[in-house]
Amino acid sequence: MTHTLPIRRDARTGHPLDAALRLAASGLPVLPLRADKRPFGNCRACTDNACGGRPNMKTPGPCVCPWPCHAWAAATTNPRVIGSPQWVSVWRRAGAVAYHPGGAGLTVVDLDDADAVAWARATLPPTRTVATTRGEHWIYSGTVRSVNGVRPGVDIKSSMSYARWLGPGAGAMTAVPDAVHALVEKKPAARPAPRPVTVPAPAGSGRCPHRSPVFLERGIAMAEQRIGAAASGVHATVYATFLAVLSVHGRCGCLTEAHIERLFTAAQAKGESPRHCADAWANAAAALGL
Repeated sequence: MTHTLPIRRDARTGHPLDAALRLAASGLPVLPLRADKRPFGNCRACTDNACGGRPNMKTPGPCVCPWPCHAWAAATTNPRVIGSPQWVSVWRRAGAVAYHPGGAGLTVVDLDDADAVAWARATLPPTRTVATTRGEHWIYSGTVRSVNGVRPGVDIKSSMSYARWLGPGAGAMTAVPDAVHALVEKKPAARPAPRPVTVPAPAGSGRCPHRSPVFLERGIAMAEQRIGAAASGVHATVYATFLAVLSVHGRCGCLTEAHIERLFTAAQAKGESPRHCADAWANAAAALGL
């Protein structure tokens, strides 16, 4: 059964619990998000699926844990669950409300930047549209398989996924178009190789004159961790991390394409497009005069 999104009151206002109850009453299965906009981690009983439920997040059962565990699989429309003591204790720490699109018979085309929005406007039929921090959510009636990175800056969120509630949006909702079905049925495009950066070679043997290979490896690993831990401001974090790596190793000639690829991979895992990665790297190099 497909549900319509509530349009009378924007659930961004008020306490997250109040918003969640309103959304659930309209038929949207909801769950709390942390301040960094990610689901709350599993409780101790469910860590690493020790509870035996929801293996690999493929099904919403058989775990009967009373806490909002298991990300999208915890989403519910049951007001008794949403208002239970366990859930209320989590709502007090929640930073936002999310919903399970597939559970409401919906598909969200998540457009992460202006280029992705321009592509959608030229390619997809109009539907309900919700503004996001960097782009837009286009919401269609019907469900599909969820796939991230179907094209630069575009994720498909429907079954076994969650989307942040950002308001009712505007426009009449239409059915999932053939173009979206085609996107989720094909494999995501292969990542292009990172743009090479030319840096001045050191004098002498070509070895880094002041850093060891172990130091370089540790630096790359720390950079990957820094990008992976970014809870918000991913663009800024990626650029700052690239800048930090280049400031230490950009003039030594010790960075290889393998190192750059590792950094690009970490950034793309956080939702950055290959173009954004290449631009951030080039801009960081330019800022350092490399």
